[in-house]
Amino acid sequence: MSDPLFDPDDEAATPITPDERRQLIPTYITTRDQLNEAEQIGIAEADRWAFGRKRDVLDEDFLLTLHKRMLRSVWKWAGTFRTTERNIGIEAYRIGVELRGLIGDVRYWVENGAYDADEIAVRFHHRLVSIHLFPNGNGRHARLAADLLAVALGRERFTWGSANLVQAAETRARYIAALRAADNHDLAPLIEFARS
Repeated sequence: MSDPLFDPDDEAATPITPDERRQLIPTYITTRDQLNEAEQIGIAEADRWAFGRKRDVLDEDFLLTLHKRMLRSVWKWAGTFRTTERNIGIEAYRIGVELRGLIGDVRYWVENGAYDADEIAVRFHHRLVSIHLFPNGNGRHARLAADLLAVALGRERFTWGSANLVQAAETRARYIAALRAADNHDLAPLIEFARS
């Protein structure tokens, strides 16, 4: 039987396992809209916290803390690596190693000017999404992390299609298409989308 709260509306959304569902903190949430609203409140608070002072976004502990601050009032598992397999992302046991590799790669790109600032931040975003660190909230976490990196590199925050990607279906479809192009080594659509 379908569960309207947890069954994703689109194939690109990450399904939540029954064990993860039991870790929902607010007991009043019965609809997807209520869940999205509760998560968005936490994300807005984490955004203010993250941009409140200079942060080292290229730090594993910071990335875990950022996710925890985004979703800590909604999910008990906020800020912890997923332990189950997903429809997207790498095997769960590889997450820590791949994240440390990504951080090392991005530090190298920055130190050596391998790409321009926007491309570095978008590559960082794409790899975070591809690794898929958490049970849920990966795209939102990766976008906020990329924004923090872009600002640290002297650029403005990205606009990410200028819409709430959880609620704007057409914009979300463009974002997913850009991610899929990046999966095939074509970053241009994702860089363009990030600044659209």
